[in-house]
Amino acid sequence: MTGKRAVLIEWPTLVVLAATYAAWGGAVFWLSEWSLTAAVLLAGVTVAQQASLQHEALHGHPTAWQWLNALMVRPSLNLFIPYGRFRDTHLAHHRDANLTDPYDDPETNFLTQKDWEGQPGWHKAILKLNNTLAGRMLIGPFLGQWAFLRADMGEGGTKIARSWAAHLVGAAGVLWLVFQSPMPVWAYLVAAYLGVSLLKIRTFLEHRAHEQCRARSVIIEDRGPLALLFLNNNLHAVHHMHPQVSWYDLPHTYRAQRDRFLACNDRYLYPSYATVFMRHLLWSKDPVAHPLLRREQENLDA
Repeated sequence: MTGKRAVLIEWPTLVVLAATYAAWGGAVFWLSEWSLTAAVLLAGVTVAQQASLQHEALHGHPTAWQWLNALMVRPSLNLFIPYGRFRDTHLAHHRDANLTDPYDDPETNFLTQKDWEGQPGWHKAILKLNNTLAGRMLIGPFLGQWAFLRADMGEGGTKIARSWAAHLVGAAGVLWLVFQSPMPVWAYLVAAYLGVSLLKIRTFLEHRAHEQCRARSVIIEDRGPLALLFLNNNLHAVHHMHPQVSWYDLPHTYRAQRDRFLACNDRYLYPSYATVFMRHLLWSKDPVAHPLLRREQENLDA
């Protein structure tokens, strides 16, 4: 399952892709005339679904031609994250030895102890709220976008600038379509924020601090609507071990070797997203400061 794919086109992914764009168009151009609330909710779901499809594309799906995969998921319906930057930072995130490291994992929510101690009290309160699932969904999209922008501005470079320029052109195209529809632009911005908020359910506890990098990725044995919305990326440890496996093959891959995967990730396991909500909606899973990071102390001792 981890080698070269035997098929040139993965039809289940194309079906989901077509359904996602059809639902997006229906929400923006048709449903918004009848119920703006329903239209915003449906558009938000399609924004999240397209982001999941973007994740599939950057891992080489649904065709054998990467340029075509990228073309099918551009532009980003969420308006916030350039596909090119998502691709580059996410592939860097897949260096499992760096998972959760505030220095080297571009998708971590942990801070170093030094950075945490340097935060003013009001900011610490915001970051603690962001470490609950409710906070991550409410303010996480804004905090994540701000951190993403700040990192890109700090790094700079021609490649990053090109990604953002291409993204702005695509976002302008999406907004132009919204302008032609009955949906107000402000309502679409709410839908885009909602879509990113839904994605925060998936990313909230995908990774934990652990001495063993193989035990840092979660498995959530959910087979409900959120599993489809996230294209089975709730089986996250399986995805990190076999990133080339298509989303619709992940459940079978997991079931065939369940004991092995759970042994590898030290049983970092939740039975469902309902359990995640019950345990963490209002309660943090992790501290903000990375609890196991030793690099700073090792540098001081050197």
